[in-house]
Amino acid sequence: QVQLVESGGGLVQAGGSLRLSCVVSGLTFSRNAIGWYRQAPGKQPDMVATISSGGVTNYAESVKGRFTISRDSTKNTVYLQMNSLEPEDTAVYSCNGPGYYRGHYYVTGSYWGQGTQVTVSS
Repeated sequence: QVQLVESGGGLVQAGGSLRLSCVVSGLTFSRNAIGWYRQAPGKQPDMVATISSGGVTNYAESVKGRFTISRDSTKNTVYLQMNSLEPEDTAVYSCNGPGYYRGHYYVTGSYWGQGTQVTVSS
């Protein structure tokens, strides 16, 4: 059974940092792409960042230069380092997999984590 479990969310002031973790089980981690998404209240989920099995990354324009996605195959974990946080980053952050790429476009997999709340105060 595939499971994705997020952690690391919380309340932070604008300009602060958080690191989210997504522990993946039930699939061959090293062979699969994983994505981070976020959903603010009343809005559709948006892709934040994705990482391929080979470590190639892709970011939403709104987080480029502030967020970094990475993966550690020894821990079956994907990280999202978030710096210079803004109130507009407030959302529930969820990881998704196993995804794949159609060209540069990340196609979501069937599994989602439960999400972790990130709240950025001004």
